[in-house]
Amino acid sequence: MVLFDISSETLSLRSIASPQHHFFRHWVTMNYLAHLHLGGQEPEQLLGSLYGDFVKGALAGRFSARTEEAINLHRKIDVFTDSHPVVRRALGRFTVTRRRYAGIALDMFFHHCLARDWDRYAETTLDAFSKRVYTVLRSEADLPERLARIAPLIISEDWLGAYRDFSMIGHGLDVISERLSGPENLHDAFEELTNLYLPLSSDFEELYSSLMRFAKCGPAI
Repeated sequence: MVLFDISSETLSLRSIASPQHHFFRHWVTMNYLAHLHLGGQEPEQLLGSLYGDFVKGALAGRFSARTEEAINLHRKIDVFTDSHPVVRRALGRFTVTRRRYAGIALDMFFHHCLARDWDRYAETTLDAFSKRVYTVLRSEADLPERLARIAPLIISEDWLGAYRDFSMIGHGLDVISERLSGPENLHDAFEELTNLYLPLSSDFEELYSSLMRFAKCGPAI
């Protein structure tokens, strides 16, 4: 599990026409809010925080220095989160039969927590922050190909703001379960998330405080 990001091509969903399903089709592999918050607020940094999900391999001058710094930070945060004991503890709260897909549910829940508690961590409102990110996306003419394809959906469907609604996780898990074996375990995970809402919220608070220190100060924290 990288930073609120279950990155597996095998989990990509089939194209579904409705806007809500467009959103969840990409949510599995492309959760951006935390990276955007942690990676710096200048336009080049915001782009790099997004590019971390779309650009692979060595950078070597492919982008501006600030954008490449943000991409590298994105990668380091993913590694840091993947091995974090709070993540392991949170996953261990799920029943054994649901742990195969617990990372997907936890991924969505932690992003919900960040959107829900945004005012605790950021100096601007989530709406203002989202609009700023969308303006940066609209202004960049040379986005990575995959990001360029979905950028209009990110903006028109307000993907960053959608995390606030807890019920959206249930809808998302239903959509994702359509492409997984043993889908009943994923579908029922929303009920388990509801029952675990308070302890998982505490896990998020501890994890995100650690992530903020790491993004600011590096691996020594």
